[in-house]
Amino acid sequence: MVENSRDAARARADLRFKKQEEAATVRQKAMAEYVAESDARQAKTNKLRALRLAKEAEDLANTPTAPAKKPARAKKK
Repeated sequence: MVENSRDAARARADLRFKKQEEAATVRQKAMAEYVAESDARQAKTNKLRALRLAKEAEDLANTPTAPAKKPARAKKK
């Protein structure tokens, strides 16, 4: 009987340990996925920012300079 209760206690402890190990594995996998998604999002954001800045610089360089207009004269009454 004593041996039986020791075996049962050991089995419960092993089961608890396995559950904790599985939970830790799931957490690690989820965190790795989160970090990978975050890195991908950051890379995409940086790429789009660089493209936008390049386009803005090109647009600024290609903007024709309009001749300065003389202010309209006020009409005399």
